[in-house]
Amino acid sequence: MASSRTPRTVRVLAAALALTFPQAELMHAQDASPDTAQAASAAREVGVITLEASDVPYSVTLPGRSTAFEEVAIRPRVSGVISEILYEPGSDVKKGDVLFRIDGDTYQADVDASAAEVAGAEAALRSAETTLSRYEKLVGTGVTAADVDTAEVDVMQAKATLSAAQAALELAKLDLERTEIISPIDGIAVLPEVSVGDLVTANQDDALTTVTRIDPIYVDVQESITRVQQTRERLDQGSLNRGERIEAELELETGTKFEGQGTFVSPPVSVSTTTGTSVVRLRFDNPRRGILPGQFLRVKLTFGTTTSILVPQGATSRASDGALTAFVYTDGKAEKRSLTSQGTYNNAWIVTEGVEAGEQLIVDGLRNLQSGAEVSPVDVVISETGVVTRADGTPDSFGGAPSSGAETGNEG
Repeated sequence: MASSRTPRTVRVLAAALALTFPQAELMHAQDASPDTAQAASAAREVGVITLEASDVPYSVTLPGRSTAFEEVAIRPRVSGVISEILYEPGSDVKKGDVLFRIDGDTYQADVDASAAEVAGAEAALRSAETTLSRYEKLVGTGVTAADVDTAEVDVMQAKATLSAAQAALELAKLDLERTEIISPIDGIAVLPEVSVGDLVTANQDDALTTVTRIDPIYVDVQESITRVQQTRERLDQGSLNRGERIEAELELETGTKFEGQGTFVSPPVSVSTTTGTSVVRLRFDNPRRGILPGQFLRVKLTFGTTTSILVPQGATSRASDGALTAFVYTDGKAEKRSLTSQGTYNNAWIVTEGVEAGEQLIVDGLRNLQSGAEVSPVDVVISETGVVTRADGTPDSFGGAPSSGAETGNEG
């Protein structure tokens, strides 16, 4: 009778044993699912790229404003009434083209009168020279030396009178020529400020029109003198490799890149006492007149190259203190690094400290990644648009969407 137990009694004993030895039940459960335990301890796959050192252009982008290459206010040099306007507003004019004509009747009369005075002075000079020649031949035969001296003085006076008349004639001709107001440069003439019949005066303050040349065109940019000095120091120290020339690219207000390279016209020569900046002038060819005077623009100046490592921006994040960080694969684990950068280039940070060439940078599988976590690297490639794919072409399977700056916020 003692050896016979009911099923209910057996179940009660089993429950008591389970409460007394809970670890035995846990070990039994683990032994029963070895695949599950192996999966929990497996290293996490991450996408990596091998970092390389490269010569990266060192550039700065500065605000600028365009200025006309040449601009002339057209004013009359003689007084009179405007008789003709000989150009179309907004049209191209060449150097020497007549823009306005002033009524020249009075000036023509002055030329004629001056020419008559010249003719009279020439006749008087010939008469004085003839008298002098005759007296010189008759000296001692009724003509004294004093008579000869007087005749010589008369000749000199006649020459002076002729010179004055000729000068007056030249001045009258100049005034007549100036009744035709010409353009001193090639350019575009704007709307006239006068009409036919208006009276104008010589050298008046108000311009008749303005001629502007905008091909080529100047662009003035302001640069911090501190950065100018820093760039010079880097060039002197050799950390910045000087290029053959400083390249200048122009960006329009719409963000469109302007065709053509600029050239330096004036280097920094003074510093503003209020802003600490210096003005640099550049010149750009402007055959299509895509730039007009007064436009606000952006100029990208490339001074040379610096040897750095490019780290994709999507593989980085910012720590709470603002430090730039990224993960690298080291000895089977993910290691967080703090990076020192000097700007950006083609959607990548220009890194000078924190990583080295040959190290493997983790660029995918960054979601919730912690420093020290065991990872398994997989070679990947990054497209120009920032899309990460496996190097062997197989589908991405790094446990989440491709990384981006917004997804790497976990600082571990």
